[in-house]
Amino acid sequence: MAEDKKEDAVKEGEGGKSKEAVEKKKPQPKKKGGKDMWGILHIYSSKNNTILHVTDITGSETISLKSGGQIVRSQREESSPYAAMKAATLIANDVVDKGFTGLHIKVRGPGGHNGPRYPGKGAQAAIRAISRTPLTIGKIENVTPMSRGGCRPKGGRRGRRV
Repeated sequence: MAEDKKEDAVKEGEGGKSKEAVEKKKPQPKKKGGKDMWGILHIYSSKNNTILHVTDITGSETISLKSGGQIVRSQREESSPYAAMKAATLIANDVVDKGFTGLHIKVRGPGGHNGPRYPGKGAQAAIRAISRTPLTIGKIENVTPMSRGGCRPKGGRRGRRV
């Protein structure tokens, strides 16, 4: 009896972890037909909301879609990093259950003629949350639309004077 307690103490003393803690691992994605399945994660992040949309590699079929508004109650928190992080973990769970092994990430901000040329604060939190899942991240690219000349911006020749 005393020997059993010593063996248990020795096992728990190795690295400070018990057997149960060592055995817990991240769930690995299932491969269909022995091939890796890849998808595209489109992240649209503005100052008002963050939208995460996973499609297949062609971009034609939607696999999963979540937004910050589905996660939090109040409207002012839709664009928060917390909402983006929670939405990303839900998306990752859906995608892993459907057999995907990796994602390419396309980050988009409002951009265009009048919008800011950078994504909102939820984009980086979503990417970090995805990187903590068992999914492989292929490439991350910025696809924010940029105006090239185009229409004349409002405000006149000298811009808006405050």
